[in-house]
Amino acid sequence: MVERRQLPSQIKRIELARRAGGRPVVRYQLTVDVGTPDGKRKQLRKRYATERDARDALDEIRGEVAKGTYVHPSALTVEEACANWLLSRHGIKPKTKSGYDGVLAPVRAELGHLPVQKLTRRDVNELVTRLRDGQVARADRTKRRPWSARSCNYLLGTLSQVLDQLVNDGTLVRNVVAHVDRVAGKPKKFATYTPMQVERVLRAIREDRNRHAWHLALSGLRRGEIGGLRWSNIDFKAKTLTIGPTRISVDGKAVEQDEAKSEDSHRVLPIPDPLLVELKAAKKRQASEKLTLGTAYADLGYVVCNEAGQPYHPDTLSKMWANAVAAAGVPRIRLHDARHTCGTTMHLQGVPAAVIAAWLGHADVAFTMRTYVHSQPNALADGAQSLARVVTIRDNSAGA
Repeated sequence: MVERRQLPSQIKRIELARRAGGRPVVRYQLTVDVGTPDGKRKQLRKRYATERDARDALDEIRGEVAKGTYVHPSALTVEEACANWLLSRHGIKPKTKSGYDGVLAPVRAELGHLPVQKLTRRDVNELVTRLRDGQVARADRTKRRPWSARSCNYLLGTLSQVLDQLVNDGTLVRNVVAHVDRVAGKPKKFATYTPMQVERVLRAIREDRNRHAWHLALSGLRRGEIGGLRWSNIDFKAKTLTIGPTRISVDGKAVEQDEAKSEDSHRVLPIPDPLLVELKAAKKRQASEKLTLGTAYADLGYVVCNEAGQPYHPDTLSKMWANAVAAAGVPRIRLHDARHTCGTTMHLQGVPAAVIAAWLGHADVAFTMRTYVHSQPNALADGAQSLARVVTIRDNSAGA
């Protein structure tokens, strides 16, 4: 006769009566201490069909508690985790929140039903693959375009933040997204204008009522900074321009932001003479329009506004810019690419990198040089000529 092993104190054999007078069902109830995460004693109680299952569970839990990797079972879903994380993002700007909402939308739609403790790296990888292939529909069932590598990596980065919060809270042992490979992709290329093309644009917009807006863009201001600029931000006597409040587009709506994009975005810039001339002309033009409309004029103080003094929607600025450059007969580039043109032009003129970063409102000089400074064909030609001069001198010296 095989001697029965004594059960550990944490496991109790119990008999559960069946209905209709059936034989009792034997279960093994596990009750084990699992630490004090919040200062209070915590116990896990669970029933198993066999003694072996109960013993294995006890050994596993003891090992995890000893290593500090045990987490209490949670019914929290991926959907709830995303919602909670978004609620915890206090103080973020509307544009940032809109970006988080958008990038987490497919996660919540496709994986939201899963308990977050059961989310696997495979689940995330499969979602990314489907997004890359354009196989994930929107909430309204319309087809979603294939996602770029940049968008997929933004999703992975945001979801990783969601899971990091749960690791810190003790809900998860580890962040599975941290082990998901980021999507390889080609760096995004930005188009810029050469000095000759800039000159063509400036000639073409000489009669454009909003030409001062395009001068501001080519001077490196962001679209939101142009739209939010007030006359109170301009000191004509000191010839300075203060970047502060912005006007941006969030979910298709124009939104006023009382602060600049970042601390470094808030800056005071000296106004170049050509820009100063255009700003003075714009102020004079607006004064004339105000006299014409009288009380119907919305005197809101915007530097860039329509004939009635009302600010443009940010997307309208982009459309007007597209029309302006089309009239100039130059390749079409985005309004934001005018800012890249500014950074590139300053770099090619020998302006120090730190000065370019400060002008554009960046804290990281390396980011400025990596993202906002680009080579141009004529610059490469100049480089070739410089190299040719050096090589020629060396060749002559060698032959002497």
